[in-house]
Amino acid sequence: MAKTATREAYGMALAEFGESYDIVVLDADLSKSTKTDTFKKKFPERFFNTGIAEANMMTTAAGLASCGKIVFASSFAMFAAGRAFEQVRNGICYPNLNVKIGATHAGISVGEDGATHQCLEDIGIMRTIPNMVILNPADKVESILAVEAAIKHEGPVYLRFGRLAVPEIFDRETYKFEIGKGVEIMEGTDATIIATGLMVPEAMEAAAKLKGEGLSVRVINMATIKPIDKDIIVKAAKETGAIVTAEEHNIIGGLGSAVAEVLAENSPVPMKRVGTEDKFGQSGKPAELLELYGLTAANIAKQVKEVLKMK
Repeated sequence: MAKTATREAYGMALAEFGESYDIVVLDADLSKSTKTDTFKKKFPERFFNTGIAEANMMTTAAGLASCGKIVFASSFAMFAAGRAFEQVRNGICYPNLNVKIGATHAGISVGEDGATHQCLEDIGIMRTIPNMVILNPADKVESILAVEAAIKHEGPVYLRFGRLAVPEIFDRETYKFEIGKGVEIMEGTDATIIATGLMVPEAMEAAAKLKGEGLSVRVINMATIKPIDKDIIVKAAKETGAIVTAEEHNIIGGLGSAVAEVLAENSPVPMKRVGTEDKFGQSGKPAELLELYGLTAANIAKQVKEVLKMK
């Protein structure tokens, strides 16, 4: 199975859609890493390096958007969500401006860069801001389609991309991406796994493993964290009676929290969350870190078995 990092797909998408949409791209001196240099080479007149000044970049993006531009502001997730929070909140989301934040190098799979660069809190941070949409695509195709959906959406969007190459799951000719909609990608009746980002293929592997053990497990790909698809969550809860969430993010504030909120208010059922359990990351090889923190098909399958005991 082919593998591509979602940050690579982000760069491809910007270069592709720059042909048909009048987008402007800003970067905080990380264009080779965020892959916005692909757009820069093709459309140099619409690319601006703001330097290592993320807060200033967000304010610049807000200014351009206030003049009618569709702006992509790119940096590592740690800096885009963390260092520039005030400017994102007050300068972009409060006036509901048309700025798209391309946040790369999210999650623990950044690997050797270590805890300071492994952003495991960004979804939680962005979820608290009114008017913000959060997209966390699972593969190359979904990343490209998410970028186009962000362009068409009027208002702020936070797009979360990873450094690690991940399996290509979807087919661009047949896959339909829609902001605010989860997608059932495997059928099941005993329990449901709701996954996002690079945990989607792990969830699929876990469901396949459990099928071999006689369990029928539904898998939902939740690429939009905000607005969360309440209908598909409630439907899964009522039909399968047990939920496991899986994300490359702290279990506090991320997908697990969003799903738990929906269940608590609409259809309470037994639930388990797979993610980093309120811990910082550490330096290491991505695959070893994912194993260490339990972000694996094996742990998802284990949690499904645990939640089934609670039914």
